[in-house]
Amino acid sequence: MKPATMQLILIGIMAIWGLNISAIKVLTDYFDPLLIAVIRMIMAAVVINIAVVWTRRPMPLLDITSGQWLRLTLCAVLMVYANQIMFTTGMQTASATNSSIVLALSPLVASLLAALIFRETLTGVRVLGIALGFGGVFAVVFSGQGAALSGPTWGDVLIFAAMLSFVGGGLLIQDLARQFNALTISCIIYTIGAVFLCVHVSFSSVPLDLAVLAAPGVWPWLLMIFSGVMATAVCNVIWNRAIAELGVARTSVFQYWIPVFGVGFAMLLLGEPFSWWHLVGLVGILLGTYLGTRRPRVR
Repeated sequence: MKPATMQLILIGIMAIWGLNISAIKVLTDYFDPLLIAVIRMIMAAVVINIAVVWTRRPMPLLDITSGQWLRLTLCAVLMVYANQIMFTTGMQTASATNSSIVLALSPLVASLLAALIFRETLTGVRVLGIALGFGGVFAVVFSGQGAALSGPTWGDVLIFAAMLSFVGGGLLIQDLARQFNALTISCIIYTIGAVFLCVHVSFSSVPLDLAVLAAPGVWPWLLMIFSGVMATAVCNVIWNRAIAELGVARTSVFQYWIPVFGVGFAMLLLGEPFSWWHLVGLVGILLGTYLGTRRPRVR
């Protein structure tokens, strides 16, 4: 796929993820966070496995070495199991402003780790792009009425840990993409991650009877399907392919767009006011995305 096409698709994925954050926030009013994580990941694993069967892609499970299985399992733990538990639990008590700023650190963390592990060149232009993108997020987040940084809560710490685990999983995917395609990687890690979550919930005190699952009604389940199928299964397969094509550092830059779409949807659906800071933030994120995803010229 052409880089420009992939980048446009990634911006669309950020719009869906921006909606997904709101959806998960709503779901925590109806379900236990652990139950949300389990149901979403089971949905995602089922959809991705169906996609593998539908596309008739070969799954050379017997040819995978023990070292590759170890990396795939570690990726499943970081990107699915641990990430989902920490993210859904953290969303209950995390400050919206703090969380947006914490998640905006993802491109910086990804770029630093990619430079250390894969020896990717961290150019001045990319650093400028990361800084502009972060500044754009800062402008968008703090343009909201009543937005202010608060003292860190346990929820904020969990959101930070979830961000680190997601970046760590992305680094493993960049390495695994040399041997496997994105759909195969996604199928294996989401299946393993869903199994781990099922085992985890079976030892927890979360009630699993039908009465508890049916009590919220239709609307929360529609949100759950959107979150599990579209935001998790479809978007993460494409995200993993983007990491394989662009690298984790460049792909992570697009996460700057999540708060932009979050604010945009709030304006559209909730009638929140527009300010010039929103425009300043958007310009910063546009420039940051452009500079942060440029590849250094080969001399």
